[in-house]
Amino acid sequence: MTNEYMIYVWLGVTVLCVVLEAASIQLTSIWFALGAVTAFILALCGVKSVTVQIIVFAVVSLGTLIGTRPFVKKFLQRRISATNADRNVGETGVTLTEISNIDGKGEVKVKGIVWTARSDDGSVIPEGRLVRVERIEGVKLIVKPV
Repeated sequence: MTNEYMIYVWLGVTVLCVVLEAASIQLTSIWFALGAVTAFILALCGVKSVTVQIIVFAVVSLGTLIGTRPFVKKFLQRRISATNADRNVGETGVTLTEISNIDGKGEVKVKGIVWTARSDDGSVIPEGRLVRVERIEGVKLIVKPV
């Protein structure tokens, strides 16, 4: 391939990566866009070896990915906001109806409030049993028999 052809290839890869990044907003291809820009600049400066351009593309892409992704990921993680419902984790309640994950039914009363509940291990928990709240998934309490 000629050097002039590679200029257009790297420009195309850059544009494609930027468009994918804009569409996903998850920082999935920005590093490859940076690698493509670097290879594009090499091609513009007259580096004729396609192998060298590809190696530089790979090194810059992986280097920026490894170097910045953990830092960026830390800032993009959704923060879990605690709610009043979280106070029920670890509390004891009583089953008002049989809990059956297969049938998708079950209710418990914890601190005077009735909740939909599911069994932590998938077992059926009969009505009237004491249970401990293990966690909350959506609006359901995940419980274990005491």
